[in-house]
Amino acid sequence: MKIVADDKIPFLRGVLEPFADIVYVPGRSINRDHLLDADALLTRTRTRCNESLLKDTNIRFIGTATIGTDHIDTGWCESRGIVWKNAPGCNASSVNQYIASALVLLAERFGFSLRDKTLGVVGVGNVGKKVVRTAELMGMRVYLCDPPRARSEGTCGFISLDGILRECDIITFHVPLNHEGVDKTYHLIDHDFLTRVNPGTFIINSSRGEVADSPALREALLQNKIGGLVLDVWENEPDIDSELMHLCCLATPHIAGYSADGKARGTAMIIRELSRHFDLGIEDWEADDIPEPADPVIRIDCRGVADEAVIREAIYSTYRIAEDDRKLRDKPGEFEKQRGEYPPRREFDAYTLILESGDETLKKVCRQLGFKVL
Repeated sequence: MKIVADDKIPFLRGVLEPFADIVYVPGRSINRDHLLDADALLTRTRTRCNESLLKDTNIRFIGTATIGTDHIDTGWCESRGIVWKNAPGCNASSVNQYIASALVLLAERFGFSLRDKTLGVVGVGNVGKKVVRTAELMGMRVYLCDPPRARSEGTCGFISLDGILRECDIITFHVPLNHEGVDKTYHLIDHDFLTRVNPGTFIINSSRGEVADSPALREALLQNKIGGLVLDVWENEPDIDSELMHLCCLATPHIAGYSADGKARGTAMIIRELSRHFDLGIEDWEADDIPEPADPVIRIDCRGVADEAVIREAIYSTYRIAEDDRKLRDKPGEFEKQRGEYPPRREFDAYTLILESGDETLKKVCRQLGFKVL
């Protein structure tokens, strides 16, 4: 058996070697010649899995260690009997951590309390649900927009996109990339959307770059139609719009879901699916070598400090989004390198909080956010 794998899939090396010949190739460099005699392809988003790549190869299984599938021509694969699997929800907690860090930074930088703000969550799947919960725990009022869920579950609890535009101070997007159909999300954030948004609204996109029209965003920022923009995903990655980047409040190189925990879950999910498909007997595999945080215990003196400030310090102690923003601004030409060499980041549940003089209500909130609390 032969497997071709993206060489940046973490925690993979050594796992499948007992069962197959493994060839590791940079994701963007994987071509048809690599796959002619291969049985399986393990990839990330940088490999376009379509007829051009796969025709007349021996590939029977594709596993992508990502939640997204827009880089896979799923219809063509299915018509040729090629099984494909992704890793839904693997990075949900990581993106949630990213959004939490972005929210507390925006509040600190612009001098407002999150308790005074309303958040609109567009796309309430694995990621969106966690973001909703975190925002509510931080005292925000939250509105949910998810037309597919509203159709299948009923409209109770959901509002329209127009409602989000009307009601929300901050809007965050967690949608798949759909190019057509009733749930089209390609350029969902376009000129029309940005002319209807309330002045001063902050927009966050960590879903897919093509969900937003870059020139329309640039124009909206230059004309002060919105309060600010946080972008983790970009059109034409890795060749991003540098002018738009410099106009953003926060700009990062598509790493919202790049926690070590999320990467380990994504790799584990595709290894298990590969094992089921080829009967390898490692359906329970999980990574056991995730790096520990440098400082897993966070001690915060809560005396005379507002709860929101304590929560902000706890979040910053696990992840400072401003550092990723600074690195991208310093060297935007290294977008892909910064993704590929992203340092280990652990999620909230890898940390223990010691809240000196913190009351039980604050401790409960921090536990619900995911921290261990003493």
